[in-house]
Amino acid sequence: MQSSRKASPASLRHLPLLDGWRALSIALVLAGHLLPLGPGSWGLNAPVAATGMVIFFTLSGFLITRFLIEDGDIRRFLVRRLLRIVPLAWLGMLLAFAVSGDISIDQIIGNLLFAANLPPSTLIPPGAHFWSLCIEVQFYLTIALLVAIGGRRSLLLIPTICITITLARIYWQQPMSIATWFRIDEILAGAVLALIYEGWLGERLRRLIAMPSPFLIFPLLLASADLRTGFLPYLRPYLSALMVGASLYNARPWLRELCQQRVVIYVAQTSYALYVFHGIFANSWLGSGDTLIKYLKRPLLIAATIGCAHLSTFHYERRWISLGRRLAPHPLKAPLEAAVAPDAIRVRPVTLDSDLRPSSSAERP
Repeated sequence: MQSSRKASPASLRHLPLLDGWRALSIALVLAGHLLPLGPGSWGLNAPVAATGMVIFFTLSGFLITRFLIEDGDIRRFLVRRLLRIVPLAWLGMLLAFAVSGDISIDQIIGNLLFAANLPPSTLIPPGAHFWSLCIEVQFYLTIALLVAIGGRRSLLLIPTICITITLARIYWQQPMSIATWFRIDEILAGAVLALIYEGWLGERLRRLIAMPSPFLIFPLLLASADLRTGFLPYLRPYLSALMVGASLYNARPWLRELCQQRVVIYVAQTSYALYVFHGIFANSWLGSGDTLIKYLKRPLLIAATIGCAHLSTFHYERRWISLGRRLAPHPLKAPLEAAVAPDAIRVRPVTLDSDLRPSSSAERP
């Protein structure tokens, strides 16, 4: 039942399809937050953005759990994860504080400690989207504690915890929430997918998840992100995990080729920074004005977001990633980094230890 293989460059290989899903997820989030998607009465923006977020969370849960299955070193995991996420998150929060102007000490502390999404919420408008980073960091700390106490075998508790969270959402009628205890099943479903993919839950589940076409699941996932679809939103975590999982087994050659295109990889690489900056700019002068003025400014807002994301990804964040690798080196560091060394000039699949961008499962999620 439980995989017993040691971490190796072969088992911790890069999965290019995940780059494609990551690029799609940030594209959906940006479209939902920044673009008019059909007539306003259709209400498409929120479901599209929520679909991007659940794919984000699925990938995070899948990649983090896979890392812990293959490695299990809690110190290395926490050092690399926190140095990867926290520096840009804190920089984004400081910018959000500056844009907001009038903030309280409770809001500052809540955001910097990644607890701002918990009731009573201390999120501020320029950083309202940081609720997802709060959930991410809380998940890192919780799963690290779980493995520290019970070892890697404790990861087998994840399916039960995930289902329990979903049942709680159903009982308290929470189809969409930013509170961790009503949203974290979206990450946990991705973690369950990792257990299935690594063979920890048996071959039957692996065969079942390989059966459907991901293209047939996507419309259902989009519908599950719409609160007007009755019971379906409660199934959103599992539809996303099933879609991503099915693609790992059923992807057609053209889809695999698409996921390795330079533009797809670039969008995936910069996705974390794109996410951080877009919400801040949307709540600045670039996002102000009536409907006409606001959308006339959209090209400037998008250009500023892409520019800052590029500088952050390949300059600011990379320094912190390198520090994390030095402080917590991998025992197989030499062969792994020779295989996936970052290249700032040629865009290619690389290991960037990012929760919101592509990476080798050896180095991150």
